Formats: sequence, C-alpha cells, structure tokens
Amino acid sequence: MAKTTTKQQIRVLMADDHAIFRDGLRKLLDGDDEITIVGEAQNGAECIKMLAKLKPDILLLDLRMPEKDGLAVLEEVNFDQIPTRVIVLTAAEDDRDVVRAMRLGARGVVLKDAIVEHLTACIHAVMQGQYWLDGHPVQNLVQVLRDLAAQTAPPPRKTYGLTARELEVVNLITEGCTNKDIAKTFGISEETVKRHLTNIFNKLGVGNRLELALFALNHHLMPESSGQ
Repeated sequence: MAKTTTKQQIRVLMADDHAIFRDGLRKLLDGDDEITIVGEAQNGAECIKMLAKLKPDILLLDLRMPEKDGLAVLEEVNFDQIPTRVIVLTAAEDDRDVVRAMRLGARGVVLKDAIVEHLTACIHAVMQGQYWLDGHPVQNLVQVLRDLAAQTAPPPRKTYGLTARELEVVNLITEGCTNKDIAKTFGISEETVKRHLTNIFNKLGVGNRLELALFALNHHLMPESSGQ
C-alpha cells in the first residue's frame, strides 16, 4: 500500500541475495513513512542494472553476493554520476572490507546484527550528508579510516635479525637459485654470497640450504613482494 505522506520520500534500492533478509528489511523500512522501497536486487549484476534504471537515493548493499559482490559493485559503478548514496550491510567478517568499501565511496556501514537499531537512523543521516559507522554518525571519516586501517593491518613480518639483503638472499634460495645465480642477480661475488649464507645460517640456527628454505616457508620469511 502506498504511503500517504506529503514528506519528501527517500527512495531505497535493496541488494541482497537472501530473500528472507530482504523481506525483513522491507518490513522494517515500511515502518518509516519517509522511506519507500523502489526495488530489490538479488545479486551484484542485477543491482548494477537496477541502479542505472531507478537511480535511487539510497542503495542498501550487501557485501557478500553472487555474480559480483558488493565491493565489485562499488568498483564498477561511478557513484559521482548518479544521485545514489551507498550504505553497506555486512556481517563484519573482515574490517578490511569495510575500509575498502568506504574508500570506494560507501557513505555508511550497518552490521547485519544491528539492522533494527541502526538502519533507519543511518539512512536519514546519510541523506543529510553525513557518514555512518559503528552505530553513529561520523564527523571525521579520514581519521576513522586511518584508525580502522591501523587495526586491520597485518602484523609486521618477523625477520629474525636478518638484514634486507639477507632476506633477499633467502628469497632467492627458496626459489632454487644457486650461489652463482644470486651473485649475478646482485652484482656481487660468490664469496660474498657465501658470507651472507653463513650469517643467515647462524642467525636462524639452520645447517644447510634445504633447512633454510623450509624455515623460510614455515615462518613466512619471504619478502612481501615475493610471488606477486
């Protein structure tokens, strides 16, 4: 039944692959006479098509969907070209996804287990030009993102006292390089390579190249750029 209100309606598109969840959202939002559901998408690809057609004020976007997840939708759609503001719905599986979503243009994040308490307030806050995170409006988004990034950053790689050059040698050893190969790579003598290996063996408590390679693999000792 259409809402009989003279207030400006907030047009909302829902994108979630679970019909039961969408039904719950609809019932919740129907309780707000300023909000109108204009469409429902069950996957990312469908969401993109409906965005272009409906141009809603708000997109409620699940991060976990088939045929393009929520992050893929944020990456593909140029939200600067349409009036839609995005609120991400997430089960908080990974804060890194939240940080990425906000950097891709999402204006709000609502946890799925707090939908009832926060969703309508978030929608109104976002429509007023605010950001929403952790259950309340956000004044300084840049600082919040910095804090989140710091919390979710991987711990520093343990180096066991190895120098940067020794770590590079370890990486080449794990790739099966000989002393001659390593010397050529770095433009140094094979004697220098041998000295590096002696230092590495002593620091790690290993006795040969095989033990070194196994230690490096088991302790994630390779440089972060390795294999990329």
